[in-house]
Order: sequence, then C-alpha cells, then structure tokens
Amino acid sequence: MGHIDLRDLDDDDLDAIFDLLADPAALRPADFAADGATDREAFDEWMLHRRRDAEVVLSVVTEDGGFAGLAASVPLEGAREISVWIAGHAAGRDVGTTALRLLVTREAERPLYARIAAADTASAALLTKMGFTEVDATASSAEVVLALPPTLE
Repeated sequence: MGHIDLRDLDDDDLDAIFDLLADPAALRPADFAADGATDREAFDEWMLHRRRDAEVVLSVVTEDGGFAGLAASVPLEGAREISVWIAGHAAGRDVGTTALRLLVTREAERPLYARIAAADTASAALLTKMGFTEVDATASSAEVVLALPPTLE
C-alpha cells in the first residue's frame, strides 16, 4: 500500500468514478447500487446533482496520487452518512480502511452513519473496529445501518 489520501473530486475523475460504480464486482459487497449505475447519461446527471449540493462532500481516494476510489459524506434524515467505494486494483490492501479513517476524521458531525449490505461482513467488521455500532437492520434484512456515536468530552 502506498500513500493514501482524499482529495476534491474534479471533472477528470468522472470516467474513473463511472467505471467504478458501474463495475458489478466492485458493488457486489454492497448488494445495492445507484439507479442507472451503468447508464452514463443517468450517471452524469446523478453526479451533477450531487456536486451542486453544498451538503454533499465527494472526495477521490488516491493511492500515491492515482485514482483508487470514491469517498462520500451526504445528508441523511438530518444526520450524516458516509460511504467508501474502492477500485478493484486497490482492494485488499487496506486502502479502503485508510480512506475510511480519513473520511471519519474529516467529518466532524456525530453521530455519523454508514449503510452496508447485511451480507457484507468485512465492512461490518471494519466499521465495528472503528467504533460504529449497529442501530438498524431493515425488515428485509438486506441492509444494516451503523452509527459512530458522539464521543464523551
């Protein structure tokens, strides 16, 4: 693993992000995807809407300066939810773990939420290790919501 960082997303990243979010292998652990994830026109519209929203924070995950994934912090019912997607070439080498730590550090709001597929035991273990606890499982058992509670000061 090289040097991992988060940087602002720019227009030159859109092709790599589209490829990442349209890759079924990259999304399989999540077990859900954005509507129209494989439709470039729908993706461009989806990204444009999010990039214009001042409450949405989109960051590119980099490894040694190159594209390694996407990190996001978005409003969720009056709170904040975070997500990290890692490109296949960067998976399995703690790039996602480091990106998640950076994202949690940069997002000051607590509680902070993360939504994962119920079957995604690796993400559940990582989030739990970082202090997140399960707060909701949907009736269908397809998703689990975890929260990072406020710290005592």
